Amino acid sequence: MSTTSIAQQPSALRAAWDKLKQEKPGMRIRDCAAALKVSEAELLATTIGDYTTKLEGDWTQLLERLPELGRVMSLTRNEGCVLENKGPFQKIDIMSQGPFKMATVIGPIESRVFFSGWKYGFAVEQETPRGWMRSIQIFDGAGEAVMKVFLQEATENRKGSDLEAYRKLVADFKAAEQTLDIEVKATPAQPTKAIGEVDKAGLISDWGSMKDTHDFFGMIRKHQVNRLDAVILAEGEFTYRLQKDSLKLMLDKASGEKMPIMIFVGNKGNIQIHQGKVNTIKVMDNWLNVLDPDCNMHLREDLVDSIWVVKKPTEDGVVTAIEVFDANKEMIVQFFGLRKPGIPELESWRKLVDGLPKV
Repeated sequence: MSTTSIAQQPSALRAAWDKLKQEKPGMRIRDCAAALKVSEAELLATTIGDYTTKLEGDWTQLLERLPELGRVMSLTRNEGCVLENKGPFQKIDIMSQGPFKMATVIGPIESRVFFSGWKYGFAVEQETPRGWMRSIQIFDGAGEAVMKVFLQEATENRKGSDLEAYRKLVADFKAAEQTLDIEVKATPAQPTKAIGEVDKAGLISDWGSMKDTHDFFGMIRKHQVNRLDAVILAEGEFTYRLQKDSLKLMLDKASGEKMPIMIFVGNKGNIQIHQGKVNTIKVMDNWLNVLDPDCNMHLREDLVDSIWVVKKPTEDGVVTAIEVFDANKEMIVQFFGLRKPGIPELESWRKLVDGLPKV
């Protein structure tokens, strides 16, 4: 979202936000930003010096410090889906250099981090009707949220987050200039060919030659094809469509059969992954929800435009995914049966997917 005239006047923007919150109590910051036609990061920046601290530094080092916080809640979202997981950050590996620098986070919090999408960082410490909320929040260059990490209170049987470690981390990464305004600009999309210009035969041939699921990204880059367009071109060979009610059916069956699954929710700077069983599945208004103690997923069903079963050949056998797209060809969420490299996917997952209603 590009900077607007009101965004260039932090005091005016803050006043407009305060007025909006008075008119619509409980409205979330993301929705307020959309209503005010600015980015979430621009809105949050107006609170610097009040309850927000601007952060700066080497983002890889900040990520590597997150295990110090202990048990937290990590939240990653895009326009159509939110994934929240609770637990500690554990094993973090930084890979590559320069614009392709990324990281893997393995453990109760599992992520694939792409630092090219990390532009702004904030520490937010705010008293709310539910008590103090403390978090580290990362945004991309367009001001869209990449990842938010919230401290957790102690419970009867679980230790809370380490508040002293949080305060030390904030002090170590506090920006020298605590200015209220930030500059945002839209992230350019990767150029792709029109679907009719793609070499369909070559794409299908390369698809059938995949040895690993990660080969898919190289394949679509090679053919300069949009991901959804690739899925459409492979229909009848490696993909087919599902009906809109298939997601609720899939989650209900996975819950009923106590089948461990994987949920991938991502944006330009982070892909967060849930691995394990899902138990409590509920629909509220337009939202399809997983509501478990250590995992929450919130999927906006009204933004779902198409649902696909996508099969990828690997050295461990075919891997079956359910991929969900919005009307802008953006991936909302992916689902898999739980699997590890070197191990074939669950036969029970394949049977579940095979039984879902096709278009």
